[in-house]
Amino acid sequence: MYKLKFLLPMLLLPCLISTAHAWDKGIYLTQYMLENPVKLDYLIREAKATGINTFVIDHDYYSSHYAPAIAKVKAAGIKNITRIVVFSDGGNRQQIHSQAHWEEKLKLVNEAIKAGSDGVQLDYIRYSSKEPANPQHAQDVYQIIKWYKAKIGAQNIPMEIDIFGEVSYYPSLHIGQDIKLFADSVDGVNPMVYPSHFWPYQKYSAEPYKTINNSLNALAAQFHGTPPFKIHAFIEAANYHYVKKTSNTEKQRYLLQEIRAVEDAKGVSGWYVWSANNVYDNLFQVLKNNKTRPADFSATKTAKK
Repeated sequence: MYKLKFLLPMLLLPCLISTAHAWDKGIYLTQYMLENPVKLDYLIREAKATGINTFVIDHDYYSSHYAPAIAKVKAAGIKNITRIVVFSDGGNRQQIHSQAHWEEKLKLVNEAIKAGSDGVQLDYIRYSSKEPANPQHAQDVYQIIKWYKAKIGAQNIPMEIDIFGEVSYYPSLHIGQDIKLFADSVDGVNPMVYPSHFWPYQKYSAEPYKTINNSLNALAAQFHGTPPFKIHAFIEAANYHYVKKTSNTEKQRYLLQEIRAVEDAKGVSGWYVWSANNVYDNLFQVLKNNKTRPADFSATKTAKK
């Protein structure tokens, strides 16, 4: 009996460790930041100290420094997801239908995979938001997604796509994003649920928990609570409308509400924090002040409205 009591916790331990490690916590890095040794060393050191296990890294130009820097990230035990901008600020009809353009971006994808990419994230895989609404747009984008999935999947690398926050609720006829249509051709989806990007932003920015949590639950509800892909929510390091007017304490409170909102949502596998300038000091402080596993946030989470 004594041996059984002793062994049971030991048998359960791998499961608990596995569950904790399954939650992905990431930050976005530009390629410039990746290739700056001093800045990269700092980010790796802080990531290791705060439980961040994923870097989402741009690859948008060829450089002899790229592969060695990726090797340093991998040696630190940090997963690297390659972000590729497919159509800068969204494509027009000519760009969307240009396979030559797709193939140019595929060259960057292939170079990243050769350097050791753990996954590929396609951003701006959409029409420009200035395009008139057209139900054909999503069909056009779907064909591009399937084309990339065939190329990337053949190399046994998972592929995820970024989507507008509103697409968590319904298809966007302007940009051509329809997650129910795309579902069979992606391994992961990254809804950009930045509270400052919903309109009116004054309302949604004031309720970061509610804005993000409702959006992610709406996304899962499109698939009856069991989406057939992983969901990693993009959240913002700071409300960009008020960056200069907000104290670090307020920024940290905002970040914590965003993180809790993701971790309380259904069917989510993690979060990525976006800072265009890769400034994450407030995030690191939040994580140091809240050293718990995702499930443990329940003790202090904000009440849902």
